[in-house]
Amino acid sequence: MTATRTTRRPFVIAAVMASMFMVAIEATIVSTAMPQIVGDLGGLSLYSWVFSAFLLTQTAATVVFGKLSDVYGRRRVLLAGIGLFLAGSLLCGFARTMPEMIAFRLFQGIGAGAIQPVALTIVGDLYTARERGRIQGFLASVWAVSAVIGPMAGGFIIQHASWAWIFWINLPIGVVAVTFFVLFLHEGVARERRSIDVPGAALFTAAVAAMMVGLTEIGEGRWGAASAAAAVFAASAALLVWQERRAPEPILAFGLWGRRPIAAANASGLLAGMALIGLTTFLPMYVQGVLRQSPIVAGMALTVMVLGWPIGATLAARSIGRFSLRRIMIAGSLLLPTGAAVLLTLGHGSHPAVAGAGSLVMGFGMGLLSTAALVLIQEIVPWSQRGSATASNVFARNLGSTLGATVFGAVLNHGLAGRGAPASSEDLQRVLAPGALPPDLAGVQALLDGALHQTFWAVFVIALLAVVAAVLTPHVALGRAAEAPAE
Repeated sequence: MTATRTTRRPFVIAAVMASMFMVAIEATIVSTAMPQIVGDLGGLSLYSWVFSAFLLTQTAATVVFGKLSDVYGRRRVLLAGIGLFLAGSLLCGFARTMPEMIAFRLFQGIGAGAIQPVALTIVGDLYTARERGRIQGFLASVWAVSAVIGPMAGGFIIQHASWAWIFWINLPIGVVAVTFFVLFLHEGVARERRSIDVPGAALFTAAVAAMMVGLTEIGEGRWGAASAAAAVFAASAALLVWQERRAPEPILAFGLWGRRPIAAANASGLLAGMALIGLTTFLPMYVQGVLRQSPIVAGMALTVMVLGWPIGATLAARSIGRFSLRRIMIAGSLLLPTGAAVLLTLGHGSHPAVAGAGSLVMGFGMGLLSTAALVLIQEIVPWSQRGSATASNVFARNLGSTLGATVFGAVLNHGLAGRGAPASSEDLQRVLAPGALPPDLAGVQALLDGALHQTFWAVFVIALLAVVAAVLTPHVALGRAAEAPAE
């Protein structure tokens, strides 16, 4: 074996961090540019679909590419995913209408659906459980950094260049990541013919797409479209179950997903993802609308959550040798309702630091929980199933974010409509605007305060359910399952 065929772990991790940075910064940097994009392209009614299209294909593709990485190897699948993501980014910059932008975002999301699970699987292949936790801390810091610099980078690009560079900035980063993967990642994957469950992949994609569309339509109050999407989901899901029970190499391995450690860890991840989206969506609204703070202060109250995540992930890494993965998961899950309870104490006279404290505690707990859950899942499966197992965890968290946005949005709308005459959207926008509150809007502010507290109670309940799921996770001893030969 020559030195050129040896995997160089530091360079591979650098490539993993670069590829994940492209996906992580996408949400914040695109949201900053969207007002100008809509101004140039028109189609304001399609605004939300620029984000929903990306999330839809990303979530649907996650499980498919996780399985493909078990069949064809990590490097091939990840390189294909990066290629799709970069092609989508390039096309987004050339979009001239809003439908074109949505179509290219669908394409970009497919690539993102390959990058995140396969990159995490590569980390699971190259590092032992104790080493892996430390690397997960590095990867969590990627999301923290992207959350902080994304809006700033987006604002700078919009001010000094075309909005197309919001997407084209991915190209040099992706080229560096591809180069490092080609040069420094080598796998000893056996060249064997294995069938690909194409019908299963198509049915799974259709089922997830229908579910995501249905949830989006429910959030917008369009019940007719939501019912049609639900019917498509039910039919696709029934056909998927039938197909997967007869396929020799199923895309969705029910035996794998049904194993108690994986099922419990994924359930805790789904519920934690729901709680987290409730925090990130509605805490800034409370700080601005009720506490009458500036958007910058509201952003800072949320930023501490993103900073607490990598700290929790790093602590989880250092604790793996001392405590079991199950104990770390339980400790992290307990911090979620603790942070949510802090949000319940907020009132008109509260200092924004109180909101930041609750946000920090929840972010810290999420770092502990997500890191331990992922290491646990990767630890109990062999190489040939690690891609699928990792993808199941990523899928659960993404699905939790989508479900959470729908559930908590419904709770907020119920709170706004269930206390007499509902406030108009114009009045709510005036309450959320910076500056002193007009005296005639005091009642609307009180209505918003009560509705947001109902939402925080819902976040608290979901966080408690995440604790239950973590407690139900069985103990898993550290020790590698059978590995594939690696070069």
